[in-house]
Amino acid sequence: MTRIALFVVTMFASAAFAANCPVQMKAIDEALPKAKLDATKTAEVKKLRADGERLHKEGKHTESMDALGKAKGILGIK
Repeated sequence: MTRIALFVVTMFASAAFAANCPVQMKAIDEALPKAKLDATKTAEVKKLRADGERLHKEGKHTESMDALGKAKGILGIK
């Protein structure tokens, strides 16, 4: 019974991360045009955003959220 419960919790957590990646990408997409960043930081945010999307599509949601979180940090958004 404990194994089943653990499996169900893991599945819901994975689904939550998977569903949250696009929300984070959208937030970055909305903030980037308004951001006051130099060319280097802008390029870094774009790379992290692209990496996050690629990782999301590969099913690596934790890594995707890490990359997207770094991009959001540079942009100064939560």
